[in-house]
Amino acid sequence: MRTRSSPDITGLLGGLTTWPSHHRVIVRKEPLHPRYLKDASAYEKKHNMRYQAFATNTRRRQPAWLDCRHRTHARVEPKIRDSKAQGLDLFPSQDMKANRAWLLTVALACDLRAWLQLLALDGELATATPKTLRYRFLHVPAVLVRRQRRRRLKIPRTWPWAKEIATAFARILALPTPA
Repeated sequence: MRTRSSPDITGLLGGLTTWPSHHRVIVRKEPLHPRYLKDASAYEKKHNMRYQAFATNTRRRQPAWLDCRHRTHARVEPKIRDSKAQGLDLFPSQDMKANRAWLLTVALACDLRAWLQLLALDGELATATPKTLRYRFLHVPAVLVRRQRRRRLKIPRTWPWAKEIATAFARILALPTPA
């Protein structure tokens, strides 16, 4: 099913006297995804469509462009959720300097996880949440051993994701050394 163009319904709402004159409300109609079926209204279930509304203060753009910009912002929200899962919302202290250091550490952890997923992982682990990565990848009972000028990662054979971890480790070692 195709989605229709995004109409500007600000004039139909009425009673928006407290809003600035350049604010607009855009509504778009989209097919009802099974994920949202539980929370859908009877009307949305009957027509198998759902309505999304958003307000904007952008003055000189067409509703279709504004709708596209709004939908692309949805890519940011999972990253924020993942950052919170890595400690973004757990400030350790009342002291601002300690919290600043904590935020820097969380940002570094998020960057390292993103680069790990981009460069070394594939399949399900490449898009996994931090919780899944911690369980499957980071909490593995492995040992890193150096012998005969070589590094070896000893992973128990019974670990379900041993092959994926060994592949990721090999990919990391194969990366060129930064100049």
